[in-house]
Parts: sequence; structure tokens; C-alpha cells
Amino acid sequence: MEIKKTLLEKISQAKKLIREQADKYNGRYSIAFSGGKDSTVLLNLCLQAGVDYRIDAVLSNYEFNETHRFMNEIENRYNVTINRHFYLDDPSKPEEAGRKNKVEKFKEVMADVDCWFSGIRRDEGATRTDIKDVEELDGLVKVNPIADFCEIDIWRYLAIYRVPVNEAYKGGYRSLSCKLSSKPEESGDESERDGRWKGVYGSCGGECGIHSQSLRK
Repeated sequence: MEIKKTLLEKISQAKKLIREQADKYNGRYSIAFSGGKDSTVLLNLCLQAGVDYRIDAVLSNYEFNETHRFMNEIENRYNVTINRHFYLDDPSKPEEAGRKNKVEKFKEVMADVDCWFSGIRRDEGATRTDIKDVEELDGLVKVNPIADFCEIDIWRYLAIYRVPVNEAYKGGYRSLSCKLSSKPEESGDESERDGRWKGVYGSCGGECGIHSQSLRK
């Protein structure tokens, strides 16, 4: 029987992976930050790991006001700069929000790096169960330091280390992105990402494409 890791073991493993990959790519990497709970834990772990970093946020013109305020709060509290990159969404064409506009903007942002750090996890939904700690596609490496964390690990980390949280979660969201791609929880039987891209990309939250497509042009 597999022995499950404790939260402290997962934290230690995540920091070790972050330091190893940061040293390997020597500044040619980006930390992706969305303002959601998972990317907030990722960013905090990177800060705790003591690595140099570039923080990039790829944002829709339909972001929550709370997300903009939260990013300002993070910058002020941790004395960091979040590079904001905006793409335009059309509410009448939600299917283009991620699989076209967001992906294309991500490609632009990642054009000058060899590696990026992502805050995705294996237990978020059916589309992410097979992710690896380190992945590579068309020459761009993606590192997933919190892949082993579960949803309650994320909230425990935020509480224990007193990390700020985006107040948009007060609206009942479990998985948070922009207004067009996020819906509050409607049933206790839903999985964590069921509210993402609801009615657009099918069940289980779907994927916009930044974690499933090549980000190299």
C-alpha cells in the first residue's frame, strides 16, 4: 500500500524541485500567476525557496475586480512585480476565450524563456490526473511543483502560513479564473473544476489549452 505524504513532506519536495529547476534554467524561466489559490501557493513556495524569479500573469479583460486588487496586495506584501499581460475576450464567443486568445497570449509571454512554473495539481479533475512533476513539449519545459497537493493541502498551506487569498472565492468558487470561465459551486457532488468553462468545453472543467497544447509558435 502506498504511504501518503504529509503536507510538510509535499512542501519540502516542492521547494527542492523549484530550486533544482531554477538552478538548471538560470533565470530563463517564468512563474505563472493567475491570482487563484493554487498559483498563490506556488508563488509563496518560490519565494520561500529563495530563487530569482520573473512573475507573469496572463489575464482576460473580464477578470474579477477582486483579482486585480489581490495582485496589488501580493506585490505590496512581498515586494514583487507581477508582469500583467492582457488578452481580449468576447462573451458571445466563450469557446475562443481560452483555446485561442489565452493560448496565443501565453505563447507570446513564454517566447523568451526555456521553462515555466505552473500551479496545477493531479487531483483537480479528470483532465489532470496524469501530469508529471516536470514536462516538456516542443522545447519548453513546464514544472508542476504542487502536483501532489490536494485541495485541502492548498487551503491548509494558505491558513498555516497566513498567505493572502483572493476575495473572489467568497462567491462560492472552488476553481477560479476570469468571470467568463468560472462558475460558483452548484452542488456538493461536483468536482473541483466542474465550474470551469461550464457548458463550453464539456464536463470535468475541460482545458483551455495552456496545459495541453504546445506554447511554442
